[in-house]
Amino acid sequence: MQLIVNQQPCEFASDALDVPTLLASRGVKDEAVAIAVNGEVVPRRRWPSVTLSDGDRVELVKAVAGGADDADPLIIAGRSFRSRLLMGTGRFVSPNVLRAALEASGTEVVTVAIRMTGVDGSGPDAGILSALDRQRYQLLPNTAGATSVRQAVFMAELAREALGTAWVKLEVIGDERTLWPDVTGTVEATRILVREGFVVLPYTTTDLVTALRLEEAGAATVMPLGSMIGSGQGVQDWEGVRRIAERVSVPVVVDAGIGAPSDAVRAMEAGAAACLVNTAISRSDDPALMAAAMRQAVIAGRLGYRAGRMPRFDHAVPSSPVTGLVGASLAT
Repeated sequence: MQLIVNQQPCEFASDALDVPTLLASRGVKDEAVAIAVNGEVVPRRRWPSVTLSDGDRVELVKAVAGGADDADPLIIAGRSFRSRLLMGTGRFVSPNVLRAALEASGTEVVTVAIRMTGVDGSGPDAGILSALDRQRYQLLPNTAGATSVRQAVFMAELAREALGTAWVKLEVIGDERTLWPDVTGTVEATRILVREGFVVLPYTTTDLVTALRLEEAGAATVMPLGSMIGSGQGVQDWEGVRRIAERVSVPVVVDAGIGAPSDAVRAMEAGAAACLVNTAISRSDDPALMAAAMRQAVIAGRLGYRAGRMPRFDHAVPSSPVTGLVGASLAT
């Protein structure tokens, strides 16, 4: 069954569902929420008795902080997100600093690495999960460090067992010095994980053909790199991002290399649906402040993309009228 939820088509396995089930499937709490079906507001007391049918138009409305744009949600695998900034959790100096940055960012999707832990619970980034509200954030386990299809699939399967989520950010690294993705391995691993029921968000290059192959394999997004992971070099191939955004139907998330808010703005202006940022925030002098800046940058870039850029000209074009110029005779 297909419903049109907040102007976006969403597929559901059931032939019919009620309003509480719909809200639960979207991860929406029922506090301060209003719902309309086919243009008619549904009173809260009738929610359990209203049966939604194929083709119904559903509007979900809730009270939010000023400035939020629920009219333009990010849709990944049928799930709606208000924020278009995804955040990584690596290299923060403490869980408290991470928590403050997450709060300032407004993010709803957070990546976590998959690593072995000591028998006493110690290990890399021990305590990170304590900083994450599982009810608030969609966890996105990351197969970072995997150098083969088999290893990446194994890590994803472990993450699903450990965290109870089928969402995975897929990385298959082809070169350990540059952390450049193995695109052939990434496409293969995507096919395998999609068959196993995963929601796959694959890290890739700005190669258009690879992006198309990933979409064909069932990827929920395509995540082209801006530049090398952790380099802060910004997006090196704006045209590549633009080409991918124009051709694929799944969201394009620019991942890796964003070093400053201006990089995020340009990525969004190029047509990206979202940005994933980690090191630029965690290694800044003030991570919470940088997270707030990235939040605003993603919003500004998205608005600029939707507004449509003015044409470029090879010559000056006066913004003031050329007719009726005062004192024109004095110019000769």
